[in-house]
Parts: sequence; C-alpha cells; structure tokens
Amino acid sequence: MPASPVASPPADPAPADLPFWKRKALAEMTAGEWESLCDGCGRCCLNKLEDEDTGEIYYTDVGCRLLDGDSCRCRDYPNRQAQVDNCDRLTPANVPRLKWLPKTCGYRLIAEGRDLYWWHPLVSGDPETVHAAGVSVRGRVGLSEDDMGADELEDRIVTWPTRIPARARRSARP
Repeated sequence: MPASPVASPPADPAPADLPFWKRKALAEMTAGEWESLCDGCGRCCLNKLEDEDTGEIYYTDVGCRLLDGDSCRCRDYPNRQAQVDNCDRLTPANVPRLKWLPKTCGYRLIAEGRDLYWWHPLVSGDPETVHAAGVSVRGRVGLSEDDMGADELEDRIVTWPTRIPARARRSARP
C-alpha cells in the first residue's frame, strides 16, 4: 500500500505579504511609511530634563508650545523645527541613539527589532486606539512650555510617560 502524502507545514509568509514595518529597516521606508510609524501619542513632545551626571531622562507634564493636548499632534508639524529650537527631527540614524524616545514609540520598537503594539494605528486601523489604551498624553498635559519658566520644570516631573499602561500591554482591545 502506498504511503499517504504528508501535509507540509505552512510556509512562512513571503516578505511581500508582511506589513512594511516587519520587512523593512527604518532607512528603507518611504516618507509615507516613515510618518505612519508615529502612533500619535505625543509623549515625545513633552519637555524632558536630563541629569548631567547620570544621563537619566526625566519627563514632565509640560508640553511643547506646538503640542495640541487633545489631538496629541503638532500644531505646525512642517515648520516645527523653525519654531522650536530643541525639536529633534527623527531619522533612521538618530532613532537608536535617542534614549528619551518612549518605550512604546513605533520608531524605537522597529529600530530595536520589535513589533508594534496592538493599539498602534497601523495595527488596529484606528487612530483612537492609542488614546483608548491610555498611551497618549490626551488629558495629561499640565501646561504648555509657554505658560511657565524653564526653572519651574523640575517641579513638573512625572513618571507616567516612562510606563506602559496595563491595558496597553494586553493583546486585545480593552
């Protein structure tokens, strides 16, 4: 009696079948792909302090003058660097070196060889999931940097931007 054929295990998806962030390095992405990696959380637009001795980064609840605390987006993204002296333009070269990027940042995750979270708009298909997961700064920006002096920043240090909310770590929507 002839042996019955044995089913082969399914082949891994071809690279073309994978989403671009799983098959491309940051430097290989188109401008549109690059921009879509931003989840719209606004955490990178919070003012931060760096300890000169240790290099440790401290987040504050003070937003950049261009941060819209409701949409969690820049009010003048195309001209942000001309208006804000310390606005860093993310590039494939500098993302791995920017230790202040949030742990949840799509650029940081891809640079580290990790996948995007379920709530990232590229995964969920919904730009509101970043807010529903509690990752964004919506409702948490205490002040704009224009409303205070730089010497007051130390009084505004918060720890929540360094943490990943429990509901954001779940594998499915809350």
